[in-house]
Amino acid sequence: MKILSYPCRVAATVAFSVAALGAHATTAGPIRNIVLVHGYFADGSGWQAVSKILMRDGYKVSVVQEPETSFDDDVKATTRVVDAQDGPSILVGHSYGGAVVTEAGNDDKVAGLVYVAAFQPDTGESPLELTKKMPPATKAIKATADGHLYIEQAAFHADFAADVPATEAGFMAISQVTPAAQSFGVPITHAAWRAKPSWAVVATADRAINPDLERFMTQRAGSKTIELNSSHVAYISHPAEVAKLIERAATQSGKE
Repeated sequence: MKILSYPCRVAATVAFSVAALGAHATTAGPIRNIVLVHGYFADGSGWQAVSKILMRDGYKVSVVQEPETSFDDDVKATTRVVDAQDGPSILVGHSYGGAVVTEAGNDDKVAGLVYVAAFQPDTGESPLELTKKMPPATKAIKATADGHLYIEQAAFHADFAADVPATEAGFMAISQVTPAAQSFGVPITHAAWRAKPSWAVVATADRAINPDLERFMTQRAGSKTIELNSSHVAYISHPAEVAKLIERAATQSGKE
């Protein structure tokens, strides 16, 4: 075995220390990757305004397009995008997407979670179970004969996107995704928010999820929470505030 001389040992020790400090600095800085997950009845295009703000501010944004064919398929689609990132990510979910990120957020590459007018189920709990505790105001969610869900078009603007311009809400209504109803009743195997930091938006004028249910879930999870006078689609009607909260999560998660 080759024995290093004293000067060489010192140089090697210094080099190792510098490398270690550099690695620590990289992981301790703000998270730069943001992964956005939509909920029922919408698709990833709704995140456009939030994405533009985040990218302007130097973040790398990826938007998951869940198939909404099953809960497992949606979690796999999300994990696939998370695993493709070049470092840790902040995982953001809207509505049903909150349940998806609660499961997918157990991935080692997820540093923090953000819930936007979203479900935050606990381990062994499903969004359906939570909704039964505190039902939403809307009565317009219906099921198709083959087990998919939709919102009646006549009620879509008022019950889903009341603070979005009528023409935009009208197009959202006619282009809505029809998710598999069974995915709503799948329980979480392990709630990621129990081990990772979380932030949340409560939409106080939400008719698709009871705002009191949102408050209950965020308080139970210990999420750092803001409230917005918003419909269910707070990420569309209040993109600046939502982006600001996501950036706060990225900065604060990077310090933990």
